[in-house]
Amino acid sequence: MNDEFYMKRALQLARKGEGWVSPNPMVGSVIVKNDRIIGEGYHRKFGEAHAEINALNGAKESAEGSTIYVSLEPCSHYGKTPPCVERLVACRPKRVVIGTTDPNPLVAGRGIGILKRNGIEVTVGVLEEVCREINESFLKFIQFRIPFVTLKYAQTLDGRIATSTGHSRWISSPPSRRFAHRLRHAHDAILVGIGTVLSDDPELTVRLVRGKNPLRIVLDSRLRIPLTARILQEQDQAKTLMVTTDHADRKKLSQLNDRGIETLILPVESSGRIDLNRLLRELGSRGIASVLVEGGSGILTALMAQDLADRLIAIIAPKISGRGIEAVGQLNITSMGKAIGLVFRKIYRKGDDLIIDSRFRRPAETSHPAPPDKPIIPLR
Repeated sequence: MNDEFYMKRALQLARKGEGWVSPNPMVGSVIVKNDRIIGEGYHRKFGEAHAEINALNGAKESAEGSTIYVSLEPCSHYGKTPPCVERLVACRPKRVVIGTTDPNPLVAGRGIGILKRNGIEVTVGVLEEVCREINESFLKFIQFRIPFVTLKYAQTLDGRIATSTGHSRWISSPPSRRFAHRLRHAHDAILVGIGTVLSDDPELTVRLVRGKNPLRIVLDSRLRIPLTARILQEQDQAKTLMVTTDHADRKKLSQLNDRGIETLILPVESSGRIDLNRLLRELGSRGIASVLVEGGSGILTALMAQDLADRLIAIIAPKISGRGIEAVGQLNITSMGKAIGLVFRKIYRKGDDLIIDSRFRRPAETSHPAPPDKPIIPLR
Protein backbone atom coordinates (compact mmCIF):
# COMPACT_ATOMS: atom_id res chain seq x y z
CA MET A 1 0.00 0.00 0.00
CA ASN A 2 1.38 3.41 -0.99
CA ASP A 3 1.21 5.44 2.21
CA GLU A 4 2.51 8.62 0.61
CA PHE A 5 -0.12 8.48 -2.15
CA TYR A 6 -3.00 8.38 0.30
CA MET A 7 -1.42 10.93 2.62
CA LYS A 8 -1.11 13.34 -0.31
CA ARG A 9 -4.85 12.94 -0.81
CA ALA A 10 -5.44 13.61 2.90
CA LEU A 11 -3.39 16.80 2.56
CA GLN A 12 -5.41 17.89 -0.47
CA LEU A 13 -8.56 17.51 1.60
CA ALA A 14 -7.02 19.29 4.59
CA ARG A 15 -6.30 22.42 2.56
CA LYS A 16 -10.01 22.84 1.86
CA GLY A 17 -10.38 23.98 5.46
CA GLU A 18 -8.00 26.92 5.04
CA GLY A 19 -9.46 30.06 6.52
CA TRP A 20 -12.43 28.26 8.08
CA VAL A 21 -11.00 26.10 10.87
CA SER A 22 -8.61 28.44 12.71
CA PRO A 23 -7.44 28.41 15.44
CA ASN A 24 -7.81 24.67 14.86
CA PRO A 25 -5.49 22.92 12.39
CA MET A 26 -6.30 21.89 8.84
CA VAL A 27 -6.67 18.10 8.82
CA GLY A 28 -7.65 15.58 6.15
CA SER A 29 -8.42 11.87 6.41
CA VAL A 30 -8.76 8.99 3.95
CA ILE A 31 -10.06 5.46 4.67
CA VAL A 32 -8.67 2.69 2.46
CA LYS A 33 -9.92 -0.91 2.39
CA ASN A 34 -8.86 -3.60 -0.08
CA ASP A 35 -6.94 -0.94 -2.05
CA ARG A 36 -10.07 1.18 -2.44
CA ILE A 37 -10.90 4.54 -0.89
CA ILE A 38 -14.16 3.99 0.99
CA GLY A 39 -14.29 7.28 2.86
CA GLU A 40 -12.83 10.79 2.87
CA GLY A 41 -13.21 13.80 5.09
CA TYR A 42 -11.64 16.99 6.34
CA HIS A 43 -12.14 19.47 9.14
CA ARG A 44 -14.55 21.93 7.53
CA LYS A 45 -15.12 24.58 10.17
CA PHE A 46 -14.04 25.46 13.70
CA GLY A 47 -16.30 23.77 16.24
CA GLU A 48 -17.57 21.15 13.78
CA ALA A 49 -16.63 17.49 13.37
CA HIS A 50 -13.00 16.62 12.72
CA ALA A 51 -11.56 15.02 9.61
CA GLU A 52 -11.58 11.43 10.87
CA ILE A 53 -15.20 11.65 11.98
CA ASN A 54 -16.33 13.13 8.66
CA ALA A 55 -14.46 10.38 6.80
CA LEU A 56 -16.06 7.66 8.93
CA ASN A 57 -19.52 9.19 8.66
CA GLY A 58 -19.21 9.29 4.89
CA ALA A 59 -17.69 5.83 4.47
CA LYS A 60 -19.41 3.57 1.93
CA GLU A 61 -18.90 0.50 4.10
CA SER A 62 -17.57 -0.61 7.48
CA ALA A 63 -14.09 0.68 8.31
CA GLU A 64 -13.23 -2.48 10.23
CA GLY A 65 -9.93 -3.89 8.98
CA SER A 66 -9.17 -0.77 6.95
CA THR A 67 -6.22 1.62 6.95
CA ILE A 68 -7.11 5.13 8.05
CA TYR A 69 -4.87 7.99 6.97
CA VAL A 70 -4.94 11.26 8.89
CA SER A 71 -2.58 14.20 8.41
CA LEU A 72 -2.43 15.09 12.14
CA GLU A 73 -2.53 12.90 15.25
CA PRO A 74 -6.14 12.22 16.30
CA CYS A 75 -7.22 14.21 19.35
CA SER A 76 -7.59 12.33 22.63
CA HIS A 77 -9.32 14.94 24.80
CA TYR A 78 -12.70 16.59 25.04
CA GLY A 79 -12.69 20.07 23.49
CA LYS A 80 -15.24 21.48 21.07
CA THR A 81 -15.94 17.87 20.04
CA PRO A 82 -15.45 14.42 21.63
CA PRO A 83 -12.07 12.65 21.22
CA CYS A 84 -11.59 11.33 17.69
CA VAL A 85 -9.38 8.51 18.94
CA GLU A 86 -12.35 6.90 20.73
CA ARG A 87 -14.30 6.68 17.48
CA LEU A 88 -11.27 5.27 15.69
CA VAL A 89 -10.82 2.54 18.29
CA ALA A 90 -14.52 1.68 18.10
CA CYS A 91 -14.50 1.16 14.32
CA ARG A 92 -11.59 -1.35 14.60
CA PRO A 93 -9.28 -0.41 11.71
CA LYS A 94 -6.27 -2.62 11.16
CA ARG A 95 -3.93 0.34 10.86
CA VAL A 96 -3.79 4.11 11.31
CA VAL A 97 -1.23 6.19 9.40
CA ILE A 98 -0.50 9.64 10.86
CA GLY A 99 1.31 12.46 9.12
CA THR A 100 2.64 14.19 12.22
CA THR A 101 2.08 14.33 15.96
CA ASP A 102 0.03 17.09 17.58
CA PRO A 103 2.22 19.39 19.74
CA ASN A 104 -0.70 20.25 22.01
CA PRO A 105 0.40 18.96 25.46
CA LEU A 106 -3.06 17.45 25.91
CA VAL A 107 -2.55 15.30 22.80
CA ALA A 108 1.20 14.97 22.02
CA GLY A 109 1.44 11.21 21.59
CA ARG A 110 -1.57 10.29 23.73
CA GLY A 111 -3.76 9.59 20.72
CA ILE A 112 -1.07 7.33 19.28
CA GLY A 113 -0.68 5.54 22.61
CA ILE A 114 -4.40 4.83 22.89
CA LEU A 115 -4.50 3.35 19.39
CA LYS A 116 -1.54 1.09 20.09
CA ARG A 117 -2.91 -0.09 23.45
CA ASN A 118 -6.03 -1.19 21.63
CA GLY A 119 -4.08 -3.37 19.22
CA ILE A 120 -4.15 -1.02 16.25
CA GLU A 121 -0.99 -0.75 14.18
CA VAL A 122 0.22 2.85 13.95
CA THR A 123 2.64 4.46 11.50
CA VAL A 124 3.76 8.04 12.19
CA GLY A 125 5.71 10.51 10.06
CA VAL A 126 4.46 9.96 6.52
CA LEU A 127 5.08 13.23 4.61
CA GLU A 128 5.66 14.77 8.01
CA GLU A 129 7.36 17.93 6.77
CA VAL A 130 4.45 18.79 4.47
CA CYS A 131 1.90 17.93 7.16
CA ARG A 132 3.61 20.34 9.53
CA GLU A 133 4.06 23.01 6.86
CA ILE A 134 0.35 23.41 6.08
CA ASN A 135 -0.34 23.96 9.78
CA GLU A 136 2.58 26.25 10.62
CA SER A 137 0.20 28.85 12.08
CA PHE A 138 -1.48 26.30 14.35
CA LEU A 139 1.81 24.76 15.44
CA LYS A 140 3.22 28.11 16.56
CA PHE A 141 -0.02 29.25 18.19
CA ILE A 142 -0.72 26.07 20.15
CA GLN A 143 2.80 25.99 21.56
CA PHE A 144 3.45 29.68 22.25
CA ARG A 145 -0.01 31.29 22.32
CA ILE A 146 0.97 34.09 19.97
CA PRO A 147 -0.10 34.36 16.32
CA PHE A 148 1.92 33.41 13.28
CA VAL A 149 2.85 36.69 11.57
CA THR A 150 2.96 37.08 7.80
CA LEU A 151 4.34 40.27 6.23
CA LYS A 152 3.06 41.06 2.75
CA TYR A 153 3.81 43.94 0.44
CA ALA A 154 3.83 44.77 -3.26
CA GLN A 155 6.81 46.68 -4.62
CA THR A 156 8.34 47.86 -7.86
CA LEU A 157 11.45 46.17 -9.16
CA ASP A 158 13.52 48.97 -7.63
CA GLY A 159 12.01 48.33 -4.19
CA ARG A 160 9.31 51.00 -3.81
CA ILE A 161 5.89 50.43 -2.24
CA ALA A 162 4.76 53.92 -3.27
CA THR A 163 6.03 56.88 -5.26
CA SER A 164 7.63 59.91 -3.62
CA THR A 165 4.12 61.42 -3.33
CA GLY A 166 2.79 58.30 -1.55
CA HIS A 167 0.77 57.04 -4.54
CA SER A 168 0.61 53.23 -4.71
CA ARG A 169 -2.50 52.18 -6.66
CA TRP A 170 -1.80 49.92 -8.30
CA ILE A 171 1.70 48.49 -8.11
CA SER A 172 0.59 44.88 -8.54
CA SER A 173 -1.51 43.24 -11.25
CA PRO A 174 -5.17 42.13 -10.85
CA PRO A 175 -4.17 38.45 -10.42
CA SER A 176 -1.78 39.45 -7.63
CA ARG A 177 -4.52 41.45 -5.91
CA ARG A 178 -6.83 38.43 -6.01
CA PHE A 179 -4.00 36.41 -4.49
CA ALA A 180 -3.69 39.02 -1.74
CA HIS A 181 -7.39 38.68 -0.97
CA ARG A 182 -7.02 34.90 -0.68
CA LEU A 183 -4.22 35.56 1.80
CA ARG A 184 -6.60 37.70 3.83
CA HIS A 185 -9.14 34.88 3.94
CA ALA A 186 -6.43 32.48 5.11
CA HIS A 187 -5.54 34.65 8.13
CA ASP A 188 -7.53 35.41 11.27
CA ALA A 189 -6.63 39.10 11.28
CA ILE A 190 -5.09 41.76 9.06
CA LEU A 191 -2.92 44.51 10.53
CA VAL A 192 -2.07 47.97 9.19
CA GLY A 193 -0.84 51.26 10.58
CA ILE A 194 -2.74 54.53 10.59
CA GLY A 195 -0.51 55.84 7.81
CA THR A 196 -1.88 53.21 5.43
CA VAL A 197 -5.44 54.11 6.40
CA LEU A 198 -4.88 57.84 5.91
CA SER A 199 -3.14 57.45 2.53
CA ASP A 200 -5.13 54.59 0.95
CA ASP A 201 -8.44 54.42 2.89
CA PRO A 202 -8.56 50.60 2.41
CA GLU A 203 -11.46 48.28 3.22
CA LEU A 204 -9.21 45.27 3.96
CA THR A 205 -11.87 42.71 3.06
CA VAL A 206 -11.95 39.72 0.70
CA ARG A 207 -14.07 41.34 -1.98
CA LEU A 208 -12.20 39.69 -4.87
CA VAL A 209 -12.54 36.08 -3.69
CA ARG A 210 -14.99 33.86 -1.85
CA GLY A 211 -14.09 33.66 1.83
CA LYS A 212 -14.45 35.14 5.27
CA ASN A 213 -13.29 38.62 6.19
CA PRO A 214 -10.48 38.74 8.76
CA LEU A 215 -10.56 40.93 11.85
CA ARG A 216 -9.18 44.32 10.76
CA ILE A 217 -6.64 45.81 13.16
CA VAL A 218 -5.36 49.37 12.95
CA LEU A 219 -2.43 50.69 14.98
CA ASP A 220 -3.22 54.33 15.74
CA SER A 221 -1.48 55.66 18.85
CA ARG A 222 -3.34 58.99 18.88
CA LEU A 223 -6.58 57.93 17.13
CA ARG A 224 -6.11 60.13 14.09
CA ILE A 225 -8.43 57.92 12.05
CA PRO A 226 -11.34 59.82 10.45
CA LEU A 227 -14.77 58.47 11.35
CA THR A 228 -15.52 58.30 7.63
CA ALA A 229 -12.72 55.78 7.00
CA ARG A 230 -13.96 52.75 5.07
CA ILE A 231 -12.36 50.39 7.57
CA LEU A 232 -14.82 51.67 10.20
CA GLN A 233 -17.89 50.97 8.10
CA GLU A 234 -20.05 47.82 7.78
CA GLN A 235 -18.95 46.22 11.04
CA ASP A 236 -21.56 43.53 10.49
CA GLN A 237 -19.47 42.35 7.53
CA ALA A 238 -15.98 42.75 9.00
CA LYS A 239 -15.03 43.75 12.53
CA THR A 240 -12.38 46.37 13.27
CA LEU A 241 -10.12 46.62 16.32
CA MET A 242 -8.46 49.98 16.93
CA VAL A 243 -5.21 49.62 18.88
CA THR A 244 -4.14 52.83 20.57
CA THR A 245 -2.40 54.27 23.64
CA ASP A 246 -3.04 56.58 26.57
CA HIS A 247 -2.22 59.46 24.20
CA ALA A 248 -5.41 58.79 22.22
CA ASP A 249 -7.95 61.52 21.53
CA ARG A 250 -10.55 60.89 24.25
CA LYS A 251 -13.40 62.34 22.22
CA LYS A 252 -12.54 60.06 19.29
CA LEU A 253 -12.29 57.10 21.68
CA SER A 254 -15.81 57.76 22.91
CA GLN A 255 -17.13 58.18 19.37
CA LEU A 256 -15.65 54.87 18.27
CA ASN A 257 -17.08 53.07 21.28
CA ASP A 258 -20.50 54.60 20.57
CA ARG A 259 -20.33 53.10 17.08
CA GLY A 260 -19.59 49.66 18.50
CA ILE A 261 -15.97 49.64 17.33
CA GLU A 262 -13.68 47.94 19.82
CA THR A 263 -10.61 49.79 21.05
CA LEU A 264 -7.57 48.35 22.80
CA ILE A 265 -5.23 50.59 24.79
CA LEU A 266 -1.66 49.30 25.01
CA PRO A 267 1.55 50.69 26.50
CA VAL A 268 4.22 52.27 24.34
CA GLU A 269 7.85 51.29 23.98
CA SER A 270 10.74 53.65 24.69
CA SER A 271 10.59 54.65 21.02
CA GLY A 272 7.04 55.89 21.54
CA ARG A 273 5.56 53.15 19.36
CA ILE A 274 2.86 50.72 20.43
CA ASP A 275 4.37 47.67 22.15
CA LEU A 276 4.15 45.01 19.41
CA ASN A 277 5.16 42.15 21.71
CA ARG A 278 2.29 43.03 24.00
CA LEU A 279 -0.06 43.31 21.03
CA LEU A 280 0.78 39.82 19.79
CA ARG A 281 0.27 38.33 23.25
CA GLU A 282 -3.09 40.08 23.51
CA LEU A 283 -4.16 38.77 20.11
CA GLY A 284 -3.09 35.26 21.09
CA SER A 285 -5.22 35.44 24.23
CA ARG A 286 -8.18 36.19 21.95
CA GLY A 287 -7.61 33.03 19.92
CA ILE A 288 -6.12 34.79 16.91
CA ALA A 289 -3.66 32.30 15.48
CA SER A 290 -2.46 34.20 12.40
CA VAL A 291 -2.00 37.83 11.39
CA LEU A 292 -1.36 39.25 7.92
CA VAL A 293 0.52 42.56 8.01
CA GLU A 294 -0.04 44.77 4.96
CA GLY A 295 1.89 47.86 6.04
CA GLY A 296 3.01 50.45 6.13
CA SER A 297 6.76 50.56 6.11
CA GLY A 298 7.03 51.50 9.80
CA ILE A 299 5.16 48.41 11.04
CA LEU A 300 6.92 46.09 8.59
CA THR A 301 10.29 47.44 9.71
CA ALA A 302 9.48 47.27 13.43
CA LEU A 303 8.33 43.66 13.23
CA MET A 304 11.48 42.67 11.37
CA ALA A 305 13.72 44.60 13.74
CA GLN A 306 12.16 42.86 16.76
CA ASP A 307 12.21 39.41 15.11
CA LEU A 308 8.45 39.05 15.47
CA ALA A 309 7.59 37.98 11.92
CA ASP A 310 7.53 34.41 10.60
CA ARG A 311 6.73 34.71 6.89
CA LEU A 312 7.42 37.30 4.21
CA ILE A 313 5.58 37.51 0.90
CA ALA A 314 6.94 40.04 -1.58
CA ILE A 315 4.99 40.77 -4.75
CA ILE A 316 7.43 42.29 -7.24
CA ALA A 317 5.97 44.18 -10.18
CA PRO A 318 7.94 44.78 -13.41
CA LYS A 319 7.93 48.54 -12.86
CA ILE A 320 10.51 51.19 -12.00
CA SER A 321 9.37 54.23 -10.02
CA GLY A 322 12.64 55.83 -8.96
CA ARG A 323 12.76 57.68 -5.66
CA GLY A 324 9.86 56.73 -3.41
CA ILE A 325 8.82 54.93 -0.24
CA GLU A 326 10.76 51.78 0.66
CA ALA A 327 9.08 48.65 2.02
CA VAL A 328 11.65 48.30 4.79
CA GLY A 329 13.22 51.20 6.63
CA GLN A 330 16.26 51.54 8.88
CA LEU A 331 17.28 48.29 10.58
CA ASN A 332 20.71 49.53 11.72
CA ILE A 333 22.42 46.68 9.86
CA THR A 334 25.96 47.72 8.97
CA SER A 335 27.33 44.48 7.49
CA MET A 336 25.91 41.74 5.28
CA GLY A 337 26.87 39.20 7.91
CA LYS A 338 24.15 40.65 10.12
CA ALA A 339 21.47 40.88 7.41
CA ILE A 340 18.15 39.20 8.19
CA GLY A 341 18.12 35.75 6.62
CA LEU A 342 15.23 34.27 4.66
CA VAL A 343 14.43 30.86 3.20
CA PHE A 344 12.61 31.03 -0.13
CA ARG A 345 9.72 28.56 0.06
CA LYS A 346 8.04 29.31 -3.29
CA ILE A 347 8.69 31.58 -6.26
CA TYR A 348 6.03 31.91 -8.95
CA ARG A 349 4.14 34.26 -11.28
CA LYS A 350 0.80 36.00 -10.89
CA GLY A 351 -0.08 37.98 -13.99
CA ASP A 352 2.99 40.07 -14.79
CA ASP A 353 4.28 39.94 -11.22
CA LEU A 354 6.79 37.74 -9.44
CA ILE A 355 5.78 36.45 -6.00
CA ILE A 356 8.40 35.34 -3.49
CA ASP A 357 7.02 33.43 -0.51
CA SER A 358 9.66 33.04 2.19
CA ARG A 359 10.21 32.29 5.88
CA PHE A 360 12.49 34.14 8.27
CA ARG A 361 15.50 32.05 9.09
CA ARG A 362 15.87 31.47 12.84
CA PRO A 363 16.83 28.62 15.18
CA ALA A 364 13.88 26.85 16.80
CA GLU A 365 15.13 27.75 20.26
CA THR A 366 14.59 31.47 19.58
CA SER A 367 10.83 30.98 19.23
CA HIS A 368 8.76 33.00 21.62
CA PRO A 369 7.76 31.20 24.84
CA ALA A 370 4.19 31.15 26.06
CA PRO A 371 3.57 33.83 28.70
CA PRO A 372 3.59 32.18 32.16
CA ASP A 373 0.10 33.46 32.95
CA LYS A 374 -1.36 32.13 29.70
CA PRO A 375 -1.56 28.32 29.99
CA ILE A 376 -1.93 26.34 26.81
CA ILE A 377 -5.60 25.45 26.38
CA PRO A 378 -7.03 22.81 24.05
CA LEU A 379 -9.04 24.28 21.20
CA ARG A 380 -10.18 21.29 19.19
